[in-house]
Amino acid sequence: MNGADEGYSRLFDAEFSNVRRTVYVLVGNGPAAEDLTQDAFVQLLLHWSKVSRYERPDAWVRRVAIRLAVRYLKREGRRQLIESSVTPASEAAGLDPTLWAMVLGLPPKQRAVLVLFYLEDLPMKEVATTLGMSEATGFVHLHRARRRLAALLGEESLDVAR
Repeated sequence: MNGADEGYSRLFDAEFSNVRRTVYVLVGNGPAAEDLTQDAFVQLLLHWSKVSRYERPDAWVRRVAIRLAVRYLKREGRRQLIESSVTPASEAAGLDPTLWAMVLGLPPKQRAVLVLFYLEDLPMKEVATTLGMSEATGFVHLHRARRRLAALLGEESLDVAR
């Protein structure tokens, strides 16, 4: 390990947990604090050749982490505001919440085909084009989704394409 690597490693070892604690107090979310702190230390590593010459590289990384935390809080505030003003998807689609939970449990491609085919009322050709698959593959995903939902609902699969 060269001197530059040792300097970064020493600073990381000495300051990471302190910076993470500060960020956690700001954002109140452990996983987010961990991610934001890691992002700040990545920035430190990227700029280490310059920052290592500063009198207080620890202050630099802490300042970066705090800026990232503030951006995170602004983004989360906007997200929460938007989410609070939007009707839940199950209500907007007029779906029973139990059925909606089952649909959300389907694999992503099956879910996408099902939603586009039934809720958006798109023909399979358009569904397939939208999802970048062949029409036959779209019907396979639709068949599997209907079969899975029927099993979850305890019903026989009425797997008839429109």
